[in-house]
Amino acid sequence: MIGFQYVKPSKPKAAIETVAKDQTAMFIAGGTNLVDLMKRRVMNPEKLVDINKLPLRKIERENNNVRIGALALNGAVAEDKLVLEKHPLLSQALNAGASAQLRNMATVGGNMMQRVRCPYFYDTAMPCNKREPGTGCSAIGGYNRMHAIFGHSDKCIAVNPSDMNVALVALDATVLVSGPKGDRKIPFVEFHRLPGDTPQIHTNLQQGELIMAVDVPENPYTKNVNYLKVRDRNSYAFALVSVAAALDLDGSNIKSARLAMGGVAHKPWRLNEAEQFLAGKPANEATFRQAAEIAMRGAKAFEHNKFKLTLGPNTIVQALKNASGVA
Repeated sequence: MIGFQYVKPSKPKAAIETVAKDQTAMFIAGGTNLVDLMKRRVMNPEKLVDINKLPLRKIERENNNVRIGALALNGAVAEDKLVLEKHPLLSQALNAGASAQLRNMATVGGNMMQRVRCPYFYDTAMPCNKREPGTGCSAIGGYNRMHAIFGHSDKCIAVNPSDMNVALVALDATVLVSGPKGDRKIPFVEFHRLPGDTPQIHTNLQQGELIMAVDVPENPYTKNVNYLKVRDRNSYAFALVSVAAALDLDGSNIKSARLAMGGVAHKPWRLNEAEQFLAGKPANEATFRQAAEIAMRGAKAFEHNKFKLTLGPNTIVQALKNASGVA
């Protein structure tokens, strides 16, 4: 049996103070990832701070943003009328993630905090720098079919597993957090970290900081969008490669684009150079193929995931074709 303390505050301040003062305490909401990690003894918090009583479930318009509360359920966000109207790409990404049962339990804030799905991270009998710093990375010389091709280090090659995160980074979302030192905003692209020499540090949150909401700015990407997820089976599987593609079209020409990948890096991977290339170009397969080549610059595969060097650009091209309607 795993022993831990459990508290359920009704005010954000009380929740923040509890975690800020206790290095062994953690927030819990839907618990779809944390409980699994506790069962496997991968994470062992001595105190769980249940935040489900906090008023953080609203989805509303706020200063040209769609503001999504941290406790909004993934399933509810995916089907929300405002999200479908303003950010259909986010809806598509959410519906591509996990099962319907999990989407109706998992929260937006919890999804952002989802840990990597590297099998060596979950296997406490194996060395893992992310779980126990300094022990080594079993994936580098092991079975690394699911692992990163961008942004990895010699300490960790795991990938961020969230589909929602890929859409949010493409849509220039901002994370609203509150902590013992006050409130602050974190651009979504800066929320998650690359592994570097400290793969055990998952995000740029400080001790005690609580995710309050995510702001997704209104933009022209309300029609020509596509979230394409390639996986081993068509249900309840993590992405081998995924692509979030959004285009603002003027006839058959691209005014601007947003592009990001999942399943390829330790954080959702924004493709800025490819986006810049696409702007002003005709929407056709030749353009998309050139953008995909640009997007894959710097990719480095390992023994078992070399297929991602081909699957990646092909998925980008297909997502852009789907978004634009180009056959």
